Amino acid sequence: MSGKTTRERIVDAADRLFYRQGYAHTSFTDIAGVVQISRGNFYHHFKTKDEILEAVIEFRLAKTQAMLERWEAEGRNPEERIRHFIHILIANWDDIKLYGCPVGTLSTELAKLNHASQEEAKRVFTLFRIWLCRQFAALGHEAEADELALHLLARSQGVAMLANAFHDRAFVAQEVNQMCDWVASYAQPAGGSGKRSGAAKRRKAK
Repeated sequence: MSGKTTRERIVDAADRLFYRQGYAHTSFTDIAGVVQISRGNFYHHFKTKDEILEAVIEFRLAKTQAMLERWEAEGRNPEERIRHFIHILIANWDDIKLYGCPVGTLSTELAKLNHASQEEAKRVFTLFRIWLCRQFAALGHEAEADELALHLLARSQGVAMLANAFHDRAFVAQEVNQMCDWVASYAQPAGGSGKRSGAAKRRKAK
């Protein structure tokens, strides 16, 4: 982290602590201890914890946008791009089993606190929703693209929650495979032998 400014180091540390400990249970002292700066230096950059939260949300939005752009560039087709999203559950297994989904846990905590920033935190989900919607539209399902995007978001969040509860990697791998198969069914050419109605496909995905 030597190449980062003090402000960037504070935001990076706060991001990790909010994820692992929760926003409510993370103090200025906790963050300052990780960054190893004095309280005076800390207050030079942030006066309140809410200011840090706003910076963390913007940091996560920027990271998510960069990740989506990378998937867009690396994926040869919409199905492959959606698979990148699904495989987050495998790639981030070590963290998810201990702390859950960073997007979901923060949104849930802020909602419970009735915190003013809960709408801002939801913007990360919205980025995923819009991006997934665009991928399903590109697969030829524009009319139901948003419904499909929300369905996949909901299922992945449920899997992350159960992964955190049970620490069962085999279960997660099974769910990831089923979600990938479900997406593949939407990539089949219209009129193919595997064609099903949207409702039937969603039933299979549950």
